[in-house]
Amino acid sequence: MGLLEIARCDSLTDEQVVERVLAGDTALYEIIMRRHNQRLYRVVRSILRDDGESEDVMQTAYVRAYEHLRQFENRAAFSTWLIRIAVHESLARLRMRSRFHSLDGDDTDRESAFNPVAIAPDPEQSTSCSELSRILEEAVLGLPERYRVVVMLRDIEELSTAETAACLGITEQNVKVRLHRGHALARHALFARVGLSAKTAFPFMGERCDRVVAGVFARLANSDLRDL
Repeated sequence: MGLLEIARCDSLTDEQVVERVLAGDTALYEIIMRRHNQRLYRVVRSILRDDGESEDVMQTAYVRAYEHLRQFENRAAFSTWLIRIAVHESLARLRMRSRFHSLDGDDTDRESAFNPVAIAPDPEQSTSCSELSRILEEAVLGLPERYRVVVMLRDIEELSTAETAACLGITEQNVKVRLHRGHALARHALFARVGLSAKTAFPFMGERCDRVVAGVFARLANSDLRDL
């Protein structure tokens, strides 16, 4: 299937694309990846706070989703199902990290701290992000993980409380509590100040997008999963 055919299918819903992929049009999986790369990058980056590792986990999440595509039952939006896989893979990577690093204090102590991080903008960020967007990135990435991912899904991706709860496997009340705490730590006024510029934060376009798509197809080509 060529690029023209893929472009013609871009108007299909996620669920329709999944049906076509399961029917044998595996090349259409590219539509899923390009459609969700930006959102998955933001979610994974909010957990891992590392660009290179985030791309690797994204590829793993897409491969896992492809492996289990027949298990998607339309009980929730496909995007919610996909985000849950990405969150699971990200948290698994965090646990792997912890095995190699000795950290003082328990999880409660670490989660209650606000640890701002300095973001060194690369050329892509410099050309596509405003100063306010970089400030927003620093504020969000400085939050403890449990608040960081909720703020990302609710404030940046504009998912509803119910959708966020479904993505993370927590209650809606927990979403509300974590969002409130995250706002307090990051100073809620910052989000009001940034406004619509939030949408330009955490860019995942061009070369990055192509790299993830190519990486996923390379992994699939080396496995027995090309034909579902």
